[in-house]
Amino acid sequence: MQQRLTLRRPDDWHLHLRDGEMMKAVLPETARHFARAIIMPNLVPPVVTGADAAGYRDRILWAKPKGSKFQPLMTLYLTETTDVRDLRAAAEIGLITAVKLYPAGATTNSASGVRDITKVMRVLENMAQIGLPLCVHGEVTDPEVDIFDREAVFIETVLGPLRQKLPELRVVMEHITTKDGIDYVKGGGDTIAGTITTHHLVINRNHILAGGIRPHYYCLPVAKRETHRLALRAAATSGDPSFFLGTDSAPHLDSAKLQPCGCAGCFTATNTLSILAHVFEQESALERLEAFTSLNGPAFYRLPVNEDTITLTKGTAVQHPAQIDTADGPVTVFDPGFALLWHVSA
Repeated sequence: MQQRLTLRRPDDWHLHLRDGEMMKAVLPETARHFARAIIMPNLVPPVVTGADAAGYRDRILWAKPKGSKFQPLMTLYLTETTDVRDLRAAAEIGLITAVKLYPAGATTNSASGVRDITKVMRVLENMAQIGLPLCVHGEVTDPEVDIFDREAVFIETVLGPLRQKLPELRVVMEHITTKDGIDYVKGGGDTIAGTITTHHLVINRNHILAGGIRPHYYCLPVAKRETHRLALRAAATSGDPSFFLGTDSAPHLDSAKLQPCGCAGCFTATNTLSILAHVFEQESALERLEAFTSLNGPAFYRLPVNEDTITLTKGTAVQHPAQIDTADGPVTVFDPGFALLWHVSA
């Protein structure tokens, strides 16, 4: 039985760091193990211009731990008034790595998102020309669509037609939660990829709702039924280069999560690699963990793989903290519901 595993240092292709005191508290949890991360732009106000992205990047670099080599990969928040010249200029100097599409109202701080995809076609055409990836939150927000069907309907009514019009546009379907999403990416050719989160490999909707509501398992897109979770696990552990890690680690204060209308998001930055090693070991796929965490993402984003490595060793149970303290209160770390035996040596 394998007890030790060395990987190229991983990257996180979907990460929420927030800003201010929250960012200062949670950034070390990612920088400890990850070399790079795609940083989500849904701040208040959102990161919509090159100047916004530069300012946010500088705040992240200032807040990272001393001696850390962590590199934030910045994104712009796509709106119906995004300036094409500003976007192209930011891409040309390497300031941004991708652009994020939030359907308006789909998730936390998405009110400024896109309501009519036709109004951003000029921006998307320019992105296709320069090879700049579009990261999509793949859900519709029509109140008549059941929340568990939002992803499948988005593929049918938004993503599929968009990619027919712009087949050269490079798209990352983020935080896939359904077999529908997995099958779409598998059959989509080399201009589409998908990220899979740590928590969606572990929980299904019963974990949120059965036996009492568990707010710290509530996320968007919401976890689906067990058949979808198994499809995600099969894709993540398959070695298929179309799929790679995007944790969607999303910190919220407990005081905001534990409300009658609580925030959506699971904070997994602290223990993601221990959880993933557990999952891949269960699937007899430890030899494919490096592809998922460290190789497939750089290949799609046309970036070099990381030169340094990390080592995971199996032993006694890892004692991850239950919470991360911030200046404004605690953030609860995702609890996978089982003992974690894989230790990470940074």
